Amino acid sequence: MAQLLNRSGGETAAHARLKRLALIWAQQNGYSACGLEVTLPKCRYRADLAAYRPDGRQSGVTAIFECKQALVDLRRDNGSTSTTTRTLDKVHERREVLERNLRVHYPALRAGDTLFAEFDSHNFEGIDHRGYQQVVRQLRALQNRLFDGTKFETLVRYRCANLFFLVLPNELFREPEIPIGWGALIESNDELILARKPIWYETDKENQISFLQRIARAGTRSLNRTLDISFDMVARNRS
Repeated sequence: MAQLLNRSGGETAAHARLKRLALIWAQQNGYSACGLEVTLPKCRYRADLAAYRPDGRQSGVTAIFECKQALVDLRRDNGSTSTTTRTLDKVHERREVLERNLRVHYPALRAGDTLFAEFDSHNFEGIDHRGYQQVVRQLRALQNRLFDGTKFETLVRYRCANLFFLVLPNELFREPEIPIGWGALIESNDELILARKPIWYETDKENQISFLQRIARAGTRSLNRTLDISFDMVARNRS
C-alpha cells in the first residue's frame, strides 16, 4: 500500500509509510471510516488522514492525522498566528521608517508615475541598501509563514475535528514542538505508539456530517483511480 500511495501522490516513501501506519492505527482504535488526502470543512487545508469512529448514542468521534517525516515539515506548519502577526507588525513599522528616510536621502528614487508627487511610487529596490533588503526579506518570510505556516493552529481554531494527531518518526519526537492540543503518535518497530494524548474539541452536528461526506468523496476518488475511471467517463454518463 505504501508503494501505491507513493506512486499516486508523488510523495516520499517515508511519508507514505507514516500514512499507512496511521491508517492501521486508526482502524485498530475503532475508526471504521477513513480517507486519505481529505479536504476539510471550514478551511482550505487537506488532512493526510481523516477518520470517523461511531459512538453508539452520540454523534461519533472525528479525528485528523498529520504525518511529518522531517523536522522542517513539522516546523513549517507549527507557526503561531498571534506571535507571527506581532513580529510582522514590528517589521512593517521598521520598513515604513526606512522608506521615509530613503525618500529624503534618495529623491531620485521617485518614479514620477502620477500627476502629484505625494502619490508617486518609489523604486526602493533600485538601491543596494542592506538594511532595507533585509527588512523586505523578513516581511516576505513572515507573510509566507502567516498564510502558509499555521496549519496546525488553524485546524484546531476552526474545530475541523474532535481530535488531532501528529504522526512522527521516533527520532523526530520532541515534546516542546508538538502543537498545543495535538496528540503524538510515534513510529516504533513498524507500528505507532501514543506518546501524547490529544485534547478533545467539541464540534457541531453539521460539521460531523460534512466531515463524513468528505471522507466518502475521498474514498470515491481513490476507487476511481484504482479502477481507472476518469472524470470524463462519469460526466458523459450523467449527460
